[in-house]
Amino acid sequence: MQPTSILLLILGYFVLLIGFSYFTGKSSVESNDSFFKANKSSPWYLVAFGMIGASLSGVTFISVPGKVEASGFAYFQIVLGYIIGYFVIATVLLPLYYKLNLTSIYTYLGERFGRYTYKTGAWFFILSRTVGANLRLLLVANVLQTLVFDPLNIPYWVTVTLTILLIWLYTWKSGIKTIIWTDALQTLFMLIAVGICIVTVSEDLGLNISNFSTFIAESSFSKTFFLDDISSTKYFWKQFLSGAFIAIVMTGLDQDMMQKNLTCKSLKEAQKNMFWFTIVLTIANFFFLVLGLLFTEYALKYNIDAHGDQLFAILANEHLGLVVAFSFLLGLIAAAYSSADSALTSLTTSFSIDILEIEKKHNETEQIKIRKKIHLCFVALSIVVILFFKYGFNDASIIDKVLKFAGFTYGPLLGLYSFGLFTNWKIKDKLAPIVAIGAVVISLILNAKAPDWLGYTFGFEILLLNGFLTFLGLVLIRSQKN
Repeated sequence: MQPTSILLLILGYFVLLIGFSYFTGKSSVESNDSFFKANKSSPWYLVAFGMIGASLSGVTFISVPGKVEASGFAYFQIVLGYIIGYFVIATVLLPLYYKLNLTSIYTYLGERFGRYTYKTGAWFFILSRTVGANLRLLLVANVLQTLVFDPLNIPYWVTVTLTILLIWLYTWKSGIKTIIWTDALQTLFMLIAVGICIVTVSEDLGLNISNFSTFIAESSFSKTFFLDDISSTKYFWKQFLSGAFIAIVMTGLDQDMMQKNLTCKSLKEAQKNMFWFTIVLTIANFFFLVLGLLFTEYALKYNIDAHGDQLFAILANEHLGLVVAFSFLLGLIAAAYSSADSALTSLTTSFSIDILEIEKKHNETEQIKIRKKIHLCFVALSIVVILFFKYGFNDASIIDKVLKFAGFTYGPLLGLYSFGLFTNWKIKDKLAPIVAIGAVVISLILNAKAPDWLGYTFGFEILLLNGFLTFLGLVLIRSQKN
């Protein structure tokens, strides 16, 4: 595709999202209840479908197919673990959140432990989302800059600034109420893109309905279960258990994802949402892996030098024709911005409710004014973070490490909520920040030194260690039983 054609696609895409924003916000009175909770009126099936897009970032869209060559379907072991995690969310966490009628899920920590623990949980989320969400957007922006904006001589900072301002434009009024609808639309685009790519590549490889499943099953790249080497990061039980806890922490203890669940009319509908979300997400991830297998086989067949994260982009834009190129870009944009818009809204919500406590300190009119200012501040912060890492640390390995660090910051949340739910102890509230930060520092050291000290390489299970260290630290600062 020509750069001008891609630019028109992006502009058309945002016009559509802004149109959705206008119509979803048109019928409602502007309020923080609408922005934060969509007036608790979201249809559960719409929430379930939209959460798929929010769960699959632009990085996932590129990386999951790209990993098949090196790891086969090992990632699906993590996905199977997700199922257990989502069951825990539906049966343990959602009843708690609905019982307490929460806007921000971190309010629970304040009621359970105290003000310092409450602020600790909220700040860890804000740090994680600010860094993680913007770095994921950066990686996608790099692809678009290379394909579109460099040939048009548009500077990177202009691209990033305009993109984030466009996200602000369709979220500023109704927030989560708009995002429920736009995320559903973006999920649809993403799944259509994957479907078109699978059909196109299958036809080129001579596959049809009768031999498709056999081809996938017999491919050397479709190995799913790895049970032979416990030290491997691909070992089944490592990945399965990590997947379960990743789901609990990065969905159930994440304001971004839970905010959508809390827009449902009732607990029963929120649980129904989680059930169907789990099924659709599992299927979607499987088809991403199938796409990766087909792409890898295609590259080998035609001796194309395309591997890893570059696999999808190279094949889509250089070898598979206009339809696939269009589908790739549409899916990539949908995946990237469905994550970015919900992150921007959830950060605004958490900072407003948890840090500034606007619901306790101001009337409704003043709350709206403050929320709008915070929303704009996070827009500006997003631009600064992306440009900082682009120009200050434009190194893939550094960015990968920072993304991993953002994942580490969910460990304290796992420890805090586990301690709150499964013990009756109170804690010395003022010491909670020290415990949480200490757990992250120790986890980072062990992650770096474990290969030398223990001959062991941590994968996603470092999250469990981080959470355990936080839990242990809370045991040490316990004060009395409730």
